[in-house]
Amino acid sequence: MGMAARTAVGGPGPLPSGDPPASPNRQTSSPFIVGIRFYPVTKVYHFDATGHDDLRVGDFVIVETSRGRQMGQVVSIGPPKEPVGTPFKPIERRATGRDLALRQHLANKAERALETARQIAREMGLSIKLIRAEYSLDGKHLTLSYGSEGKVDTKTLHRRLNRSLRVQVTLRQLGPRDVAKMTGEYGACGEPRCCALFLTEFSPISIRMAKEQGVSLNPTEITGMCGRLRCCLLYEYEQYVEARQRLPKKKSMVKTPYGEGKVMDLLPLKDAAIVQVEDKLYEVPRKDLQPLEELRALEAKAAAPCDRGGPCGRGKEAKVPPAEVTQAEA
Repeated sequence: MGMAARTAVGGPGPLPSGDPPASPNRQTSSPFIVGIRFYPVTKVYHFDATGHDDLRVGDFVIVETSRGRQMGQVVSIGPPKEPVGTPFKPIERRATGRDLALRQHLANKAERALETARQIAREMGLSIKLIRAEYSLDGKHLTLSYGSEGKVDTKTLHRRLNRSLRVQVTLRQLGPRDVAKMTGEYGACGEPRCCALFLTEFSPISIRMAKEQGVSLNPTEITGMCGRLRCCLLYEYEQYVEARQRLPKKKSMVKTPYGEGKVMDLLPLKDAAIVQVEDKLYEVPRKDLQPLEELRALEAKAAAPCDRGGPCGRGKEAKVPPAEVTQAEA
């Protein structure tokens, strides 16, 4: 079995930490909340660790989840930034050396179960890709994660797996992005996939993000290995939006050191624009660009009489009320 498969079924290894340990002076009146991960580079779940105040980042703990009893690793101390509507589940206890040994045993057992499940799926001719197998810590539940192009009827597969593996099996279908995250490997850029390297949650990505950054809309240019829009389209999107807001709009007329011309394209990261003056194109920095519409408005205001917003001293003068004149003379 390849490295990707072994990684998929293995238990969670040591997770990167960086959060400070719990303060020894923490007030005991509020619950002691810690963040836990069950696998590296995955979502953090928060649990109530009241009564286990000596827990530190990096410690392993035992908790009860919807998929049975699981072992997780503490990666943060303190409640989540966003409020949670439901109460935090409690931590049962700190993991022991025996628990760690049991986890490794179950990881090896899960690897064999995954191979069995793949063989049964092939025999049935199902077009699914089984990615990961995971036993609960008590060994009573087995969760099999899989991906598929469309909807697949897995009822018969589920029955056969229950009989063959003699355990309560849960089949969990993953979306394309989660499949790419679990399998790891490399992206189109030649670097390890962002989702497997550091993304713990997926953000919405839209075509507009590619347009704002001037990226070609060719599917091969904007689609990731998962078949969805690339997550990296989000990284510089805000910077492009802010930079474009400072520049004149495309097709607008501007005044430049080379004369008046039309904006043909924008260079947000260079804070410049491509301007066509007569039959030539020039790259002009924003500081040398002046929208003609704005310039014409300023010129019109300068030429207007005083009572129409122009400078006083030309055209119709502002009248001083007689009462004020009398008071001034007095």
